Amino acid sequence: MLAIIRYSVPDARTGEFAQQAREILDLLASQPGYVRGRLGRSVDEPGLWALVCEWEGAGFYRRALSAARLVMYPLMTMMLNEPSAFEDVDPPVSPKLGSR
Repeated sequence: MLAIIRYSVPDARTGEFAQQAREILDLLASQPGYVRGRLGRSVDEPGLWALVCEWEGAGFYRRALSAARLVMYPLMTMMLNEPSAFEDVDPPVSPKLGSR
Protein backbone atom coordinates (compact mmCIF):
# COMPACT_ATOMS: atom_id res chain seq x y z
CA MET A 1 0.00 0.00 0.00
CA LEU A 2 1.04 3.56 -0.60
CA ALA A 3 1.01 6.29 2.06
CA ILE A 4 1.10 9.93 0.98
CA ILE A 5 1.17 12.66 3.61
CA ARG A 6 1.16 16.17 2.16
CA TYR A 7 2.30 19.33 3.90
CA SER A 8 1.96 23.05 3.20
CA VAL A 9 5.30 24.51 4.31
CA PRO A 10 6.01 28.25 4.60
CA ASP A 11 9.27 29.37 2.94
CA ALA A 12 10.73 30.37 6.30
CA ARG A 13 10.37 26.81 7.64
CA THR A 14 11.67 24.83 4.65
CA GLY A 15 15.03 23.83 6.17
CA GLU A 16 13.52 22.90 9.52
CA PHE A 17 10.74 20.95 7.81
CA ALA A 18 13.10 18.97 5.55
CA GLN A 19 15.27 17.96 8.51
CA GLN A 20 12.29 16.86 10.62
CA ALA A 21 10.72 15.01 7.67
CA ARG A 22 13.96 13.04 7.19
CA GLU A 23 13.83 12.11 10.89
CA ILE A 24 10.26 10.88 10.36
CA LEU A 25 11.37 8.80 7.36
CA ASP A 26 14.24 7.30 9.36
CA LEU A 27 11.85 6.30 12.15
CA LEU A 28 9.29 4.89 9.72
CA ALA A 29 12.04 2.93 7.95
CA SER A 30 12.79 1.12 11.22
CA GLN A 31 9.20 -0.13 11.53
CA PRO A 32 7.98 -3.59 10.42
CA GLY A 33 6.37 -3.66 6.98
CA TYR A 34 8.19 -0.60 5.62
CA VAL A 35 9.28 -1.05 1.99
CA ARG A 36 10.63 2.35 0.91
CA GLY A 37 10.02 6.06 1.31
CA ARG A 38 10.99 9.48 0.06
CA LEU A 39 10.40 13.16 0.56
CA GLY A 40 9.24 15.22 -2.41
CA ARG A 41 8.55 18.86 -3.15
CA SER A 42 6.14 20.17 -5.78
CA VAL A 43 7.86 21.66 -8.81
CA ASP A 44 4.82 23.89 -9.42
CA GLU A 45 4.12 24.94 -5.82
CA PRO A 46 7.38 24.89 -3.80
CA GLY A 47 5.48 25.20 -0.52
CA LEU A 48 3.74 21.85 -1.11
CA TRP A 49 5.68 18.81 0.09
CA ALA A 50 4.88 15.08 0.23
CA LEU A 51 6.19 12.32 2.44
CA VAL A 52 5.59 9.15 0.42
CA CYS A 53 6.08 5.61 1.74
CA GLU A 54 5.31 2.14 0.52
CA TRP A 55 4.18 -0.47 3.05
CA GLU A 56 3.45 -4.20 2.99
CA GLY A 57 -0.07 -3.42 4.20
CA ALA A 58 -2.32 -0.83 5.83
CA GLY A 59 -1.95 -2.40 9.28
CA PHE A 60 1.82 -1.90 9.18
CA TYR A 61 1.34 1.73 8.16
CA ARG A 62 -1.17 2.48 10.90
CA ARG A 63 1.01 0.89 13.59
CA ALA A 64 4.04 2.81 12.30
CA LEU A 65 2.08 6.08 12.54
CA SER A 66 1.35 5.32 16.18
CA ALA A 67 5.06 4.69 16.82
CA ALA A 68 6.04 7.91 15.00
CA ARG A 69 3.39 10.18 16.50
CA LEU A 70 5.78 12.08 18.81
CA VAL A 71 8.30 12.69 16.02
CA MET A 72 5.53 13.76 13.63
CA TYR A 73 3.83 16.07 16.12
CA PRO A 74 5.91 19.25 15.40
CA LEU A 75 4.91 19.09 11.70
CA MET A 76 1.20 18.37 12.21
CA THR A 77 0.23 22.05 11.90
CA MET A 78 1.52 21.96 8.30
CA MET A 79 -0.06 18.60 7.44
CA LEU A 80 -2.96 18.75 4.99
CA ASN A 81 -6.11 17.14 6.36
CA GLU A 82 -6.81 14.52 3.71
CA PRO A 83 -6.72 10.73 3.33
CA SER A 84 -3.19 9.34 3.26
CA ALA A 85 -3.54 5.56 2.82
CA PHE A 86 -4.00 4.13 -0.69
CA GLU A 87 -4.31 0.45 -1.59
CA ASP A 88 -2.66 -1.04 -4.66
CA VAL A 89 -5.27 -1.80 -7.31
CA ASP A 90 -2.88 -2.58 -10.15
CA PRO A 91 0.56 -4.23 -10.11
CA PRO A 92 3.50 -1.83 -10.43
CA VAL A 93 4.95 -1.14 -13.86
CA SER A 94 8.46 -2.51 -14.32
CA PRO A 95 10.81 0.28 -15.46
CA LYS A 96 12.99 -2.16 -17.43
CA LEU A 97 10.25 -3.99 -19.27
CA GLY A 98 7.61 -1.27 -19.47
CA SER A 99 5.00 -3.82 -18.52
CA ARG A 100 3.07 -4.92 -15.46
